[in-house]
Amino acid sequence: MRRMRSLRATVTAVATAVAALGLTAVAGSPAQAATPLPAHVFAPYFESWTGESPAALSAQSGAKHLTMAFLQTASKGSCTAYWNGDTSLPVAASSFGADIKTIQGRGGDVIPSFGGYTADTTGTEIADSCTDVDQIAAVYEKVVTTYDIPRLDMDIEVDSLNNNAGIDRRNKAIKKVQDWAAASGRKLEISYTLPTTTSGPADSGLAVLRNAVANGARVDVVNLMTFDYYDNASHNMAQDTKTAAQGLYNQLATLYPGKSAAQLWGMIGVTEMPGVDDFGPAETFTLANAKDVYDWATGKGINMISFWALQRDNGSCPGGAAGDTCSGIEQNTWDFSHVFAPFTSGTTAPGNDFSLTTAPASGTVKAGASTSATVRTSVTAGSAQSVKLSVSGAPAGVTASLSPASVTAGGTSTLTVATTAAAANGTYQLVVSGASPAAAHSATYSLTITGGSGSQCTAAPWASGSIYTGGQQVSYKGHTWKAKWWTTGEEPGTTGEWGVWQDLGAC
Repeated sequence: MRRMRSLRATVTAVATAVAALGLTAVAGSPAQAATPLPAHVFAPYFESWTGESPAALSAQSGAKHLTMAFLQTASKGSCTAYWNGDTSLPVAASSFGADIKTIQGRGGDVIPSFGGYTADTTGTEIADSCTDVDQIAAVYEKVVTTYDIPRLDMDIEVDSLNNNAGIDRRNKAIKKVQDWAAASGRKLEISYTLPTTTSGPADSGLAVLRNAVANGARVDVVNLMTFDYYDNASHNMAQDTKTAAQGLYNQLATLYPGKSAAQLWGMIGVTEMPGVDDFGPAETFTLANAKDVYDWATGKGINMISFWALQRDNGSCPGGAAGDTCSGIEQNTWDFSHVFAPFTSGTTAPGNDFSLTTAPASGTVKAGASTSATVRTSVTAGSAQSVKLSVSGAPAGVTASLSPASVTAGGTSTLTVATTAAAANGTYQLVVSGASPAAAHSATYSLTITGGSGSQCTAAPWASGSIYTGGQQVSYKGHTWKAKWWTTGEEPGTTGEWGVWQDLGAC
């Protein structure tokens, strides 16, 4: 995946097993069993270098589980892992520990991910960097015990796919840490995140899995990056996800001949890139694609749906290129999270829970004026806890605030929406989120603005001499238009219902 360039065991038997494996137990880390992940889980990637709180974004988006990116060494040759290779973010409770405990307390969890594009191209992926298998295994153990998590992810791509020595060290270290976990009475899963073609992983990715089998390392999930194909072809991203996963299924059936069809599908995960991916508009994953993938994934019974990345799940840069902070398409904040969140199954309801609603649920305001709504909370289980409130999704020219910004469950807050004359006409979805130590919920307030002087036409104006490819958007005569395929010189609004230009509506 791309990022921006980018106690010692108290049981004698456990201590003996650790010593036999050559691992170094982490002082003060209990050998207790983390809560296993659900059989089906939605766990989008969280970009941990942004300075944002994973617990806060988990609450706002409704994504109870997160894949935390990335762990790597600070320099090639090192055997010490840090978050993003940043020496100020060691594997310690001081680095995201409180956030992870908060997420776990709400019935969710995180999956720490080793590697990623930057690490895999600079030799700082832990198994590429460190030549000592025991030290690599000790790093894996430290992450598991420090954060009490049930799964580790290995994001292996680009140069790391060709480092045969690193591949072998990694799988040997995985085997060691799996043996340690079993001796500790801890269930620990391992996932491999790999690039893919539209028909399944290339041989370089398959070689990683073959080596795992040869080393006795159990791979629980193979997570395909179903984007960035870079093949200059026309893409239906949902269909490509299905064919890539089917290709992986066929490969896994050969590697693991003793597994049933359900078990093989249960080993598969997919990671999408909402909106425009790194290749460009020709590879655009839409909300319609997301709903298609959700239905397919539910029917097949795959293990995981993810996407890169949570911070991109907003429409703040429609018509733009791929980026770490927005999707490049028109959408509401958290649209993709809301489509995929129900995929998670088997989570336990928190003991202290609350509900959150807005009254009214919608409002209309003339640009330059203000409106308000009441945010109501109530206790639905256990006792009342403090609920921190936030609001997102306000467009340009609109300010949304909450007073108070924190209530005790059962209390109310006032949502005030103030607009300027330059606000653009249209209907917008504001997301009001509430987070307590044990739970998180959100409600949507639909805001309609009239009489504004602003324009929602954020796409570039159509130009008759320009070349457009499928997925690119333009503005023309007060409407936004999307090209269905390659075109030049064809005027939007003149090509008919079945023509190249799709009318996305007035702007």
